[in-house]
Amino acid sequence: MTEPFDVVSVIIAKRDGGVLPDPVIDWVLDAYTRGVVADEQMAALAMAVFLRGMSPGELARWTAAMIASGERLDFSGLGRPTVDKHSTGGVGDKITLPLCPLLASCGVAVPQLSGRGLGHTGGTLDKLESIPGWRGELCNEDLTRQLLDVGAVIAQAGAGLAPADRKLYSLRDVTGTVDSIPLIAASIMSKKIAEGTSALVLDVKCGTGAFMKNIAQARELAETMVNLGSAHGVKTTALITDMSTPLGRTVGNALEVRESVDVLAGGGPEDVVELTLALAREMLAAAGVDADPAENLRNGKAMDSWRRMIAAQDGDPDADLGWANHTEVIAAASDGVLTRLDALGVGTAAWRLGAGRARKEDPVQARAGIVLHAKPGDRVRAGDPLMTLHTDTPERFGRALEAVAGSWTISDTAPPDRPVVLEAVA
Repeated sequence: MTEPFDVVSVIIAKRDGGVLPDPVIDWVLDAYTRGVVADEQMAALAMAVFLRGMSPGELARWTAAMIASGERLDFSGLGRPTVDKHSTGGVGDKITLPLCPLLASCGVAVPQLSGRGLGHTGGTLDKLESIPGWRGELCNEDLTRQLLDVGAVIAQAGAGLAPADRKLYSLRDVTGTVDSIPLIAASIMSKKIAEGTSALVLDVKCGTGAFMKNIAQARELAETMVNLGSAHGVKTTALITDMSTPLGRTVGNALEVRESVDVLAGGGPEDVVELTLALAREMLAAAGVDADPAENLRNGKAMDSWRRMIAAQDGDPDADLGWANHTEVIAAASDGVLTRLDALGVGTAAWRLGAGRARKEDPVQARAGIVLHAKPGDRVRAGDPLMTLHTDTPERFGRALEAVAGSWTISDTAPPDRPVVLEAVA
């Protein structure tokens, strides 16, 4: 077949700051999915977009073309409202785990299609796979059945959802074009819109452990994604949340599952509970449901939904998750108040301990990670443990210690309070 456009001309047009017409955008993403446009050509176009940006019209069409490259799920027949959440990724960000069953216990359906971790950011699927027997690969029929029976599902996105994005995402990761707001927004929103939810709440992380390092970047990304969702008929709002310090007291797969269960049991770290409830309230409002999520953490209904959700995917909610074979404690060198605990340093150390991966095909250790004994604002004494590193391969300790060195500050005065939720975008 004769192709209607020439990809080199498309690359040059965007390189020179041109606005790509709708038919060109439709063709280039379809041709890339079909293999007509080569990886090196799409890499050049992605770099041109990275440097030149996209107009709102271009971005909306680019997102639509990625959605059109695959299937679009439909959960309209469930008989209850659907709402989903997406986080842009952080350190210790286990919020999806308690949030989904909590919302199910409040009467909404949550079709949460999640991914794996890469680098210092953790992946929801990796965390859940630390539960013996749990499986994340479900067909569309199983997804729908579990939403009807349980109200919540956390699963791997199928190959049929936005395949153009799947190819482009892998390419961006190796070509230095990850940190592009248009490409990030189109990647996230194409999958979430194709997923078929009627409402979406975005958790846009801001700080050293996030893609967006400052509030202006985070706000721009949040506004871009909210506008994209609204343009495609999905009620979308966003919370900009703090990722300057890790969330909770654990970083790592099984460690974070344990902490999530603590939250569902009515306990858990204050910041994890606060963000879980903030997102739950935002999602319930988006779905038009009047319920008090805090009550369902107290009365055990959220825990019941968690157990049913895990069991429905062949996991054992009562399984012993075990502990790593080797640990190393980092202690405070002086008395004072912990004023800083850098998310990036802690996340990189957990990754090097085996909790994360450098490439998508790398295995992860279920039990590797870091337990944080102190968070900013806590008073410590010399010799007190600040954190404990966990791994099954002790030769990893050296590089992990290098990563986390200098990631904390102890001083005489307490740090200013920093809220978990920084801004809301609607």
